[in-house]
Amino acid sequence: MIPSGVQIFLALEPVDMRWSFDRLSGAVQETTGYDARSGALFVFYGRRKDALKILFFDGTGMAIFYKRFDSSVVKLPTEASPGTKHIELDDAMLEALLDGIVLEEKPASRQRRAVH
Repeated sequence: MIPSGVQIFLALEPVDMRWSFDRLSGAVQETTGYDARSGALFVFYGRRKDALKILFFDGTGMAIFYKRFDSSVVKLPTEASPGTKHIELDDAMLEALLDGIVLEEKPASRQRRAVH
């Protein structure tokens, strides 16, 4: 559950999904101008747009939530003007991203095979 009243920022440029706490914290500063420990949620996506990472400070330390989608890619909101590095999301928009509601299907050639 997303805490009520928390700010949520979505970076509009893809990041290397191998990045962890320190690199993502630097990306937060570069894209939003905020400190990663500000209490806001910072959402990033990878080049293939098949995964999301959310960086947040829970009061005792930094945490990362990582979600990889099985058969969809992230469809970004189109409301940003050119040159914008981030947009602010509301709770409902983040929930929709995480639930796969605003996702578009991956091309058939990019489907992952199940490993048994």
